[in-house]
Amino acid sequence: MSHSVYNKIWVDSHQTLSDLLVQELPSRPPLPEKDRLVFFQMVGTLYIRYIQILKKLDNVYDQMVHPQKRRVVRVVLDAVMGRILELKNEMVQAEFSEFHYMDDILQDLKLTPEDLEVPIPKYFLQERAKVLEERKEILASILSTMEIKEPPKTIVLREIPMEEAIRLIQISERARQGRLRANFMREIQREEARQKRAQAYAFTDADFERAGILIQKIWRGYSQRKKARQERDKEMVFLGMSQDPQVVDRSPTIFRSELIEDLRRAKRDAYEEEYQEALVTVKDRLMEVEGPDMKEQMKDQIRQWFIECHDNTGKFPEYPTDEDGGSSIIFAEKSPEEEEDPGLLLAPSQFIPDIQNGQKIYKTVWRKRDERHNFNQQCETELIKEEKRKEVEAEIRIQVDALMRQELETLKMAVDRDQSKPRKGKKGGKKKGKKKGGKKKKEKDLTPDRTLDSLYEELVLQGILKPAQEVKLTDFVGDYSYLGTILRATDIEPMPSILDVRRNIALYAILPLGSTSVHEKGPLIKSILLAGPVGTGKRMLVHAICTETGANLFDLSPDNIASKYPGKSGLQMLVHMVMKVARLIQPSVVWIGDAEKVFYKKVPKEEKGRDPKRLKKDLPKALKLLKPEDRVLFVGTSSKPFAADVKTFCKAFERIILVPRPDYAARYVLWKHLIKTHGGIHTNTLDYSNLAKVSDGYSPALMSQVVQSVLSHRRLAQMDKKPLVTGEFLMPLSRADPIYREEEETFKDWYTKTPMGKKRQKATQGNKEEDSKGKGKGKDKKGKKK
Repeated sequence: MSHSVYNKIWVDSHQTLSDLLVQELPSRPPLPEKDRLVFFQMVGTLYIRYIQILKKLDNVYDQMVHPQKRRVVRVVLDAVMGRILELKNEMVQAEFSEFHYMDDILQDLKLTPEDLEVPIPKYFLQERAKVLEERKEILASILSTMEIKEPPKTIVLREIPMEEAIRLIQISERARQGRLRANFMREIQREEARQKRAQAYAFTDADFERAGILIQKIWRGYSQRKKARQERDKEMVFLGMSQDPQVVDRSPTIFRSELIEDLRRAKRDAYEEEYQEALVTVKDRLMEVEGPDMKEQMKDQIRQWFIECHDNTGKFPEYPTDEDGGSSIIFAEKSPEEEEDPGLLLAPSQFIPDIQNGQKIYKTVWRKRDERHNFNQQCETELIKEEKRKEVEAEIRIQVDALMRQELETLKMAVDRDQSKPRKGKKGGKKKGKKKGGKKKKEKDLTPDRTLDSLYEELVLQGILKPAQEVKLTDFVGDYSYLGTILRATDIEPMPSILDVRRNIALYAILPLGSTSVHEKGPLIKSILLAGPVGTGKRMLVHAICTETGANLFDLSPDNIASKYPGKSGLQMLVHMVMKVARLIQPSVVWIGDAEKVFYKKVPKEEKGRDPKRLKKDLPKALKLLKPEDRVLFVGTSSKPFAADVKTFCKAFERIILVPRPDYAARYVLWKHLIKTHGGIHTNTLDYSNLAKVSDGYSPALMSQVVQSVLSHRRLAQMDKKPLVTGEFLMPLSRADPIYREEEETFKDWYTKTPMGKKRQKATQGNKEEDSKGKGKGKDKKGKKK
């Protein structure tokens, strides 16, 4: 795409944002909405529209090469992200559920379920590429030294006498020759039997003719069926009902588009370097050319202020301190925004002012700007001058304030001398100190003499800080829950779909960890819990969070820290080191695998020696230390959450996300993805629908193992001559144990005991009571008379 295309997308995004701001900031304060359903519909509509804007702004920020425009886009992009998180929080409070089903809103907006997918901004990794690469190299070097330090495993060989060795070789050789001789004799016997049968039957010319006709019949039938099948496949490809097997996965058009995008990114980075250089040169030039005039003008203004105050009051004023802003507060004028009453808002937001600021900059600077002279979209020097002139003025003002304070003291002393009155010195204790009450206890640093590198290396050597696997969030494959709205309408709480889980991971973990401003201003989530049966992808999601945000992975699982840092002081040191390093090299993810073990109701006998509940007291303390500026997230995974004490478990983890077994739609998509990923080729002999039905109850991990076992190197080599069939996957599936529905119901029952589950259950009961009252009064569910 050209520069004008992305400028057009930018303009469209701002127009849509203007419409949304009119809706969110009406002229009259809206009345509180008592109906939760109506409120949810309103918030859900805003949520979906903001997601569409986020997708557009992400593409614009990624492909726009103008460095100054990109900064304006970045401000609005982060603000839109934060607003989405706020609206998500509003929806959770309205429905008392982490998962939402908005089919009616999608239908009204003419959108599809795929449009609900939350995009992950590309700048999360692109702008930290060098840092991440250096960190990988450091981590790899530490791990390599650890492997060298480990002593090589010695293989003990049993010595045997020469006679015994010769006897073993003779036995194996005689066995080999015997097998060959047996196969040879079997072939001879089969050939003799074949010759006897041929001699017993005398063939005539008619027999040969019938045989030829039969061969022709079979061959012609085979060739016609093959030709008909090829014609049918061509027709399906022509109609767009199937994919042409000869077409490669990446068409030339897509390849060309990706190449152009990479070229634009390279040009964008080059322009960014030019912009950074221009910032320095323009500032130095302003300081050299305009700096002296600014200094003299400020001095004249301040001297005039001295004279006016002396004429009005008879004495010279007190000079403002640097903490108060120096001489800048003398001439500061209130802006119209400060005098205007902001009024009441339906849902106060931390990000709407940022969106308004971005809108204001766009309208005042960029909307009507003539850019015909800047076809290549390079940085504009005049805008840099306007920006840097304020910085130069602030630096010069500090110098002028120091000079004018001395001048003011000199004037005061001269006046006092003329009036022959000793002037009392300025009391230094004029300002009252803050009251001691309410001070928070400062966190004690247990490692004040340790450097970050030494702490980092120790955690790596102890196996606490680990490299994350390269897994994208999109690799967590699934489909939308198409029955969610219907089930909720009948007061049945559905299990979330895989896409619902993926969406919540993006909202609760990836977006806040990826953006500093979003994490500081948005709803603060310090910990989440992923609960689900074994093999549903909980650990994969933890690695996906680290991959998408470039976060560090700290493993505080009970099994991983069982024999490390023993004792109470050792555990305190471990938690302190993890928290210190995690905050210094943020973003960071602290993973607690098998989190139910930390909050066991009763520790099993076989685990008492490992003390799995070590972190029970220190974990809540560590969570309290986290502040909005700390991009650190605790992620727990549990396959047996019902084994833990619900009260303490839910206090430690603010958000609980159930990770379900895949439903039919998810299994259908997952089979396609797994077979294609492992080198399989789609053919008509492979029925994904039957595979999805047969594999009901199987986890994604088991399905992946089945595909790996079937698609071996030998089987992939035979793919052209022997296409894949459905039956090849049935035998490996039959050997695995599925996840039964009773186990899934156990997770649902456990979730109803959590605080969010109790609220949801109470709201459902309230809806049932209202429905029964409505029916008793002769009204239907919508409140209309029958």
